[in-house]
Amino acid sequence: MNLLIHRLPTEVNKNIINTDFRISILFELLIQDRKVPNNLKILKALELYYPNFEEISNYNEAIEGMLWFYQCGKELANSNEKNKNNNKYNQIYSYEFDNKYIYSAFMEQYKIDLQEIEYMHWWKFRALFDGLNEDAEIVKIMGYRSVNLSQIKDIEKRNYYKKMKRLYALPDNRSLEEKEVEFAKGFL
Repeated sequence: MNLLIHRLPTEVNKNIINTDFRISILFELLIQDRKVPNNLKILKALELYYPNFEEISNYNEAIEGMLWFYQCGKELANSNEKNKNNNKYNQIYSYEFDNKYIYSAFMEQYKIDLQEIEYMHWWKFRALFDGLNEDAEIVKIMGYRSVNLSQIKDIEKRNYYKKMKRLYALPDNRSLEEKEVEFAKGFL
């Protein structure tokens, strides 16, 4: 789908879907919440996205449609292939912990007050978020979080980025078991 020539979707598989950016942010926060059991996450996510949730007849189709919408129309197969090639996911932003940086970036660059705006389609929000200038603090922070220290040869530069990575690190929400598995992989 091309933002420049196609209308943004308001339905998925003939089901009306909540398209406001806040819904998709809540969805992402829900998926990342370790306190909510996975089976409950699916139900809550469907309720978030579909205002006529009780009328859904095919839940698998509704889930696929919801994920397609959240990924701004990208095919699920492509993202699954990407995940297979990149086993370790490095989160570089958080709508929860970086909210003030995201808010201020939208105000500064686009003059959009995300508190005052009544509605913005999720796909528009993501396009604007992805298009933030490198001068925006959130973009700098995401750069610090994503840098691969092993590829920096200059010791002074590496120490600087190491310090920035620590300073702007997101909380590690992995379970003890997940941390142990990741630690053990380092020895293989």
